[in-house]
Amino acid sequence: MDISLLRQIASFVGAMLILFAYAGHQMKWIDSNKSSYKILNAVGSGILAYIAFHPFQIGFIVLEGVWALISIYALLRTKSA
Repeated sequence: MDISLLRQIASFVGAMLILFAYAGHQMKWIDSNKSSYKILNAVGSGILAYIAFHPFQIGFIVLEGVWALISIYALLRTKSA
């Protein structure tokens, strides 16, 4: 399989995870206080941040990197509470 095709598939999966969490929250299918919501956001944004490193896209890296870090922080805060 072509590496660029793999990158496209990975970025699609990352975007879909974030969008699924967002849509699920808006439709009241997923509670934003639950771990599943935070995991979807963390994994999706982590994938997209990784993809943004090549080619290097600073704005996209910052957006997705911070999104992932905030989601992980929220997940860890939930686990310790």
